Amino acid sequence: MTRFDQPPTGSGPRPPASRRRHTGPGPDGPRHTGPRGRTPAPLFGGALTAALGLVLAAGTVAAGARPGTRASSEEAPVASWKASGRVAPVRLTLPEPTGPHRIGTAALHLVDRSRRDPWKPARPARELMVQLWYPAEGVTGHPRAPWLSPGVAALQLRGVPAGTVRLPDGHGHLGAPVSRSRGGRAVVLLSHGFGADRASSTALVEDLASHGYVVAAVDHTYDAGAVEFPGGRVETHAASPPQPDFDNPGDPVATKAVAARQADVRFVLDTLTALNRGHDASMGTHSLPRGMKGALDLSRVGMFGHSLGGATSAAAMHADARIKAGANLDGGMFGPVLRAGLDRPFLLIGSSGHGRDNDRSWAALWPRLRGPRLELRLRGAAHSSFTDLQVLLRQHSLGLPPERVDEAIGVIDGPRSVLVQRTYLRAFFDRHLLRSPSPLLTGPSPHWPEMRFVP
Repeated sequence: MTRFDQPPTGSGPRPPASRRRHTGPGPDGPRHTGPRGRTPAPLFGGALTAALGLVLAAGTVAAGARPGTRASSEEAPVASWKASGRVAPVRLTLPEPTGPHRIGTAALHLVDRSRRDPWKPARPARELMVQLWYPAEGVTGHPRAPWLSPGVAALQLRGVPAGTVRLPDGHGHLGAPVSRSRGGRAVVLLSHGFGADRASSTALVEDLASHGYVVAAVDHTYDAGAVEFPGGRVETHAASPPQPDFDNPGDPVATKAVAARQADVRFVLDTLTALNRGHDASMGTHSLPRGMKGALDLSRVGMFGHSLGGATSAAAMHADARIKAGANLDGGMFGPVLRAGLDRPFLLIGSSGHGRDNDRSWAALWPRLRGPRLELRLRGAAHSSFTDLQVLLRQHSLGLPPERVDEAIGVIDGPRSVLVQRTYLRAFFDRHLLRSPSPLLTGPSPHWPEMRFVP
């Protein structure tokens, strides 16, 4: 995953400078050129390797995490690193979840033998990795899961001197038993941005799980930056060139990607249905967590995604009535849903410079949203503010100059931005999946002035 909504470095041309240039703050915060202000942002593998390489080559001692972040067992060696004159390792961290539940996590390896892979037709079956996050009954004896799988992490850190950076751990515990809820728990699906992967919005996913949801994050193989399968095989981005034009609702590559993802989501829902009935799904060398059978309430399914993942949420809702509510975090729209619309609740959250006033696809979909609908705009946010980069780039800039960091994640405070997003996303799913009304969705709140309601 080298860029959100861009192919990995070297696999296609960079977008024109007019779509990358930061133009300074507007009324709601930073604005960017381009119709929707969705400037592609650097990701690990591009920014991490190149930027940290520059920092280390210059002999700069990298700063650690911001004050108040979780301490780790790796902090003790820092003093000895400094004493030896070497560069101290940088430990990145993700925000703690806010809910009452401890979190379990498990990876599923799914094979859809009913279709060939859309990006590599020579492959007779479509393979996916899906990460489940869920409330855990207990976590003793179950280690914390890393943010990225080992093979993907090694790929993203290729070229960075060993021991100079530590990617974050997640807050999910591998294989922990499931905490059951009477009638089963509501399920939320996550779809990542083009060129990203299932870990890219872990801070949002973990928070939903800590509040009682089961979340399934889907890796869309070959349009993801990198996906690791059991045994250590890593498949990398193969969906482009040509680079999609995300400002064009009819772009053929983006439209193909959304159609492939829509089929992925249907297959994942079918698999979760079978799993909930007690049919095992491949887990590589692991078994399903204890208590998974019957733990899901698949009459209460929601979905959200960032960027092209937001488009996938709308497309999947249009194609599959099992998805009762959906949310798009700063992504354009593609496919038949633009003509057909939706009859179930849908939420649009844009960055500072993105809304239906300058996004043709949002403007086209809005009058066709026949269920409850809501458009919000996060002041001070940029396109990648809706990913874990929102906090990680504030802990260390990875050698990027300040204007490039602001271009990627805006000028909003990182932890505050994540908290606002968590609060509104959970309020939306609480209302429409759990039937728990929230005054947050009725209008602006003095407690959350960063979130603007768009009439």
